Amino acid sequence: MKITAALVAATAFIYLQQAAAGPSEYVYEPKVEYGEKEIDFKFGQANNRAPDDNLKAASSLGFGYGARQHWFTEFYFKGENTAGEGAHYDAVEWENKFQLTETGEYPVDVGLISEIERPKNHSEGWEVRVGPLFQSDFGRLQANANFLFTHNYDAETQDPTQFSYQVQLKYRWKPVFEYGLQGFGDMGAWNRWNDSRQQSQRFGPALFGKVGVGVHKAIRYNAAFLFGTTEGAPKQIFRMQVEYEF
Repeated sequence: MKITAALVAATAFIYLQQAAAGPSEYVYEPKVEYGEKEIDFKFGQANNRAPDDNLKAASSLGFGYGARQHWFTEFYFKGENTAGEGAHYDAVEWENKFQLTETGEYPVDVGLISEIERPKNHSEGWEVRVGPLFQSDFGRLQANANFLFTHNYDAETQDPTQFSYQVQLKYRWKPVFEYGLQGFGDMGAWNRWNDSRQQSQRFGPALFGKVGVGVHKAIRYNAAFLFGTTEGAPKQIFRMQVEYEF
């Protein structure tokens, strides 16, 4: 277990130094595994439309723990690679997920996500993101929809609270290989969305799976290739997430 964890962490740190927060975004799911520990690596790379957008890629390395039956907490280190600065440390983040209903008790499972991020550039203040998480199963088909609100506090430039969403469809074919679709959208201010051309909406095919590597140990993965469907979105994004669970 220690050797596997060390290899996962080492590989992730190598990519963290080479590699971005928008492109590496992932779809939250409301379920919490009590007592589970994980090393979580995320990476994303974007092909941007705007010539003045110098963000190339982003990644994060997290360490998480199912502290209670309905509470999972995780601490992240984030890095990014930009045209002007190259690869560099970008922020730290504390994420907390709460499972609000028992799995399968109701037609829709409900959770809540809460994140606090402290950027390296303190002029950006503190970023706080909260929102409800929803999941429902239809036979082998799993559907997720999340609605998120993000606000920056103590920042030099004050912006209104932003609204975004995440959607996902997953077909559970086999545990080691599942497939589906993912979508992400940044709509603008929560009470006054941007013009449709300025919104950032990305959709595309996704792959998922879980591979057992020992007693109570597994590697879980998901990856997607997303296409921007609005002018405010990158042309294409590749994103992936690998978790070592023990």
